Amino acid sequence: MLQKLEAANHAQPFRGPFTITRVQPGAILGNKTADTAFGPLAIIDHAVMKKGLTIKMHEHINDEILSYIRTGVTHHKDSAGFEAPIARGKLMMMNAGASFWHEEKVKEDEVEMLQIFVRPNETNLPPKIQFHNKPTDNHDWYVMAGPEGSEAPLYVRQNVYILDAYPKAGEQLEIPAYVGLTPFLYVMHGEITVQDLTIGKQEAITDVVNPLPPLVANEDTTIVLFFVDMHAPMSMDGTISGLRN
Repeated sequence: MLQKLEAANHAQPFRGPFTITRVQPGAILGNKTADTAFGPLAIIDHAVMKKGLTIKMHEHINDEILSYIRTGVTHHKDSAGFEAPIARGKLMMMNAGASFWHEEKVKEDEVEMLQIFVRPNETNLPPKIQFHNKPTDNHDWYVMAGPEGSEAPLYVRQNVYILDAYPKAGEQLEIPAYVGLTPFLYVMHGEITVQDLTIGKQEAITDVVNPLPPLVANEDTTIVLFFVDMHAPMSMDGTISGLRN
């Protein structure tokens, strides 16, 4: 059975030059539990950052964080000594582990991005940072991140896969399936139809029993697709990913 997460469900913990719409993916299941994660997929922060913004150096512990940018450029600096501009098509995975510090600056145009927080499978793993350049306009699915040992270009220390696609208006797109994993499809921008459901910006769809049926893009769309092991062991000690509600 298809289940939809409405955009009206989301809170905005920060507003202003740095505005975050906080997507709690477990809310799609409808059961009022003490934990709003979707298995180890904890939080999707859909952020808009204005020109001139600096998010000062701050620490993450036990968060696996994928930074995914749709528009604009952020300038990243971290405790591992890396400095790099991050833009559409350049992915950054911070495997915070025991401790990882970073800051972000927006020097040019406004940035729209996702910060995706996954709970790692263990507490206090060694900190890592990874970068990967991907296509910026792939109409079909591109696997961005997956478990260690998978063929994904970035690894997340959890049984989770993260894909994206940019279907154009009118295109139909089949949705893959990963055996034993549950899909969660998020519309970052645009609008799609799945069967008789319309899913717009900042909305999501899942089916916890069956594979998702094909989608049709009602306009040019940016979509991010997750496959999640709902029963995976996970650390609840993350700075952000450990939040339960």
